[in-house]
Amino acid sequence: MAENPAQKLNITTSRNFPDWLQGTGGSLAFTTYQAGKVILLGMDTSGRLSAVLRDFPRCMGLAASSDGHTLMMATLAQIYRLDNVVPKGQRQGKHDAIYAPHLNWVTGDLDAHDIGIGANGRPIFANTLFNCLATTSDGHSFRPIWRPSFISRLAAEDRCHLNGLAMEEGKPRYVTCASRSDVTDGWRDRRTDGGVVIDVASGDVVASGLSMPHSPRLRDGRLWLLNSGTGEFGWIDLMSGKFTPVSFCPGYARGLAFVENYAIIGLSLPRENQTFLGLALDESLSKHDADARCGLLVVDLRSGDTVEWVRIGGVITELFDVVALRGIRCPSAVGTRGNDIRRVISVESMR
Repeated sequence: MAENPAQKLNITTSRNFPDWLQGTGGSLAFTTYQAGKVILLGMDTSGRLSAVLRDFPRCMGLAASSDGHTLMMATLAQIYRLDNVVPKGQRQGKHDAIYAPHLNWVTGDLDAHDIGIGANGRPIFANTLFNCLATTSDGHSFRPIWRPSFISRLAAEDRCHLNGLAMEEGKPRYVTCASRSDVTDGWRDRRTDGGVVIDVASGDVVASGLSMPHSPRLRDGRLWLLNSGTGEFGWIDLMSGKFTPVSFCPGYARGLAFVENYAIIGLSLPRENQTFLGLALDESLSKHDADARCGLLVVDLRSGDTVEWVRIGGVITELFDVVALRGIRCPSAVGTRGNDIRRVISVESMR
């Protein structure tokens, strides 16, 4: 039987991307819910690019602790906490970190999008199905902690498509929604200009008129995000609500992380359905004489230029989230399938 090329995974990079990644002293991790994988991209001791893929069903939001020891990941019906089992300064084979699942919460299918790590170590996530921010519960699927003022009640109806979460010092600070709709699936009718950014503390809408905004992130007091429907990466003036684009993204942009003066942006191929069709992104791609791509962009925040890139082809066509793993050069992970989860055992030291 002939091999199906669509089942292969192809990763190509700009010529200097490995040197750039090596120079950061860290690595990257990103998720694809379309293919159900988390991918860890680093550099091994021989200076070669290392890519590790592990299966998790419909994995989307991904967050890393500030020390890179813990990952939180939202999946189809569970939220996982993965911890690095390699002692600091040591390696297991070529890897200086192996993230193993040590805790998971069964939430049911909430269509959980962005996720953060709360000050108490618990996950806080965008509960997109129920139009709210939520955390895990010891006796229930979730505990709601906040919802927009225009959402009249909790209902499993994905009314406004609350998808993005910006954390600040362990607390939720801003969220993005595709619209202010309060009816079932109403956000789809407002994809071109209904997007908003909301201040969680005050409940105020601080920016509007966006198109399918995703991945709000705070960095040095500035709120950055991806205006996915137009293909723009930029920032919000929180006083005026104005969105200032910094660079164009040739693809449907989701997933945003920062390393020093650089932004790492995830790109996806648009799906051939009503969610992606008819957005300004289509016209912008045509104007730039470009095709949409799946992969990562490295954008210099000082100039807005794309200085490095990663292209992904084959079985993976969509990405959702990306995080930077500072101080971790060559990470790996343990999935829930196969024998690795039975064999990777760590022991807490006695005190």
